[in-house]
Amino acid sequence: MKLNKCSKHAFNMVLHSKLRSWLTITGIVIGVAAVIAIVSIGDGMQQSLNAQMNALGGDIVTITPGFERGGGMFGYRGGGGGGAQATTNQIVLGRSDVQALKGLPDILLIDTNIRESVNISYLGKTGKVSVTGVDQKVWSQITTTTILTGRMLDSADQNVIVIGGNLASSYFSQPVGINKMVTINGGSFRVVGILDDQTTSVYMPIQMAYQVMPDKTNDIYDTLVVKIRDQNQLDESIANIQNKLMISRHVTQNKMDFSVTSRKEMQQARAATMSSMSNFLLAIAAVSLIVGSIGIANTMFTSVLEKTKEIGIMKAIGARNPDILLIFLFNAAFIGLVGGILGIILGTILSGFMPALMGGLPMARGTAIVSLNSIIMALSVSVIVGILAGIIPAYQASKLKPVDALRYE
Repeated sequence: MKLNKCSKHAFNMVLHSKLRSWLTITGIVIGVAAVIAIVSIGDGMQQSLNAQMNALGGDIVTITPGFERGGGMFGYRGGGGGGAQATTNQIVLGRSDVQALKGLPDILLIDTNIRESVNISYLGKTGKVSVTGVDQKVWSQITTTTILTGRMLDSADQNVIVIGGNLASSYFSQPVGINKMVTINGGSFRVVGILDDQTTSVYMPIQMAYQVMPDKTNDIYDTLVVKIRDQNQLDESIANIQNKLMISRHVTQNKMDFSVTSRKEMQQARAATMSSMSNFLLAIAAVSLIVGSIGIANTMFTSVLEKTKEIGIMKAIGARNPDILLIFLFNAAFIGLVGGILGIILGTILSGFMPALMGGLPMARGTAIVSLNSIIMALSVSVIVGILAGIIPAYQASKLKPVDALRYE
């Protein structure tokens, strides 16, 4: 029997048992739709994450006082490495650390930062925002945030600030524009730039920041932000920075009292977290496909019972065992194919709504991407699932003896 005749017989079997076939197809549709939606959301989040981390700069290294053990969300930060350095002295970064780092050829620029939450007032309205004091001579060359309107800080600036986009547009009752005056902890500052972001941050020259932050001490910094010359030598540069600071601060590896982190590490940690979450969700979606495959197997066994006499007639007029096997395998494949196509359509529709439903999750703020690879994968899986689920019933049908099949009632 030719393949086209086998496929025609299989298609007719689907048409003659519409209700049972469609109930079986529904299980495949749900599983494939879930897989498509989850994969598309994962791809969208990954693209969004890559864009964010690329914008942060892969050649930026941050140095902070205190040693972080274990890293990540639950990392330890204390006075020394593993608590080995019990001291009443506060651990800080100072001018001597900056001077030590300036001797490293790996480093292109060093920005000294202090940060504190302060009161800010504009047109009688008061709020509390985070103010960062930066070295205005290098800040514009290190920051990866771009200017929306106005300009960056300049080396000659004093009583001027650059503010975040949200602070400028919606934080106060009226927008804050360029050259407007705001009051920060009693001091007046002129806005010279508005960043293209959605933050309420404020950036000002570090010497002015010392004046509005009474708890800060001159030449003592909260963080040092370092720009590496060669991003491809990031790991080697971090090791050189650690060695140089350990020598200048007279500490060993076990008693290290500072932390060096890079945006690359942040990207890897977040990517690993997102990959684990996507795999977990895919495992849940796979359960639906398993349930669908069981439905296909059940449908195929029922079809074999219903078509037993027809199988006997086909064998009596010359159909071979491989022909009967192909007919039932094609039947199962058709069910998987239709379920896969409808599942892809439903999954594509669902993936359009998922980012809005998951908008409260920071990592989910992105656009779902339904790639060609995910479509091919889902369609292939649905057909393969159908065929695998139909193998045993199809084999059972092909082994029926014509005489027994004709006698079957």
